[in-house]
Amino acid sequence: MRLIPREEKFYDLFEELADKIDEGAKLFLDMLHDYGSFATHLVKLKELEHEADVITHRTYEKMHKTFLTPLDREDIYALVNKMDSILDMTEASAIRMSLYKIKSPAPELLEQAKLLNAATEKVKKIILGLRDMKNAPMILEACVEINTIENAGDQILRTTMAKLFESETDPIELIKWKEIFERFEETLDVCEDVSNIVEGIVLKNG
Repeated sequence: MRLIPREEKFYDLFEELADKIDEGAKLFLDMLHDYGSFATHLVKLKELEHEADVITHRTYEKMHKTFLTPLDREDIYALVNKMDSILDMTEASAIRMSLYKIKSPAPELLEQAKLLNAATEKVKKIILGLRDMKNAPMILEACVEINTIENAGDQILRTTMAKLFESETDPIELIKWKEIFERFEETLDVCEDVSNIVEGIVLKNG
């Protein structure tokens, strides 16, 4: 079995990024519940996204300066890149709602946002577990749960698209909502990408 040096700082950075992602998902849900304060929440979400970018680049810099990394370099890069993308895409969905002047959030978007909250909580759980490969069974179980959440998101998207094309008579509104729903579902897809990367890391190093 290959011995892996304990470079704790990488795990600190992974966990900082997971915290930002989870905070961003919760903030997006708060934005939908408190839609009158959407603009104020959006400013905070943009700040969170910037903070996540900083953590991502700090991780890249540390990776380039560290001779022996605790995980394979390609795994570290893929992991933080995909984690950062979750918050990027959450922010992008909110920005589109602002640009398109959405008057009120659709109930289906609220359901998607609840799923994103559940997914980012699981992402945070598996990232915290990476410090010790004794957590492998828990991590792998949580990865399956993320996959289940993403499948639920796919189902909501299919149902929502069918309803949208059947009932929406304004083509402009249809285009707006189609893009918002699809973009937000991609955020759940990236959560699954993160779980797949972590699953690979566990199977490789466990």
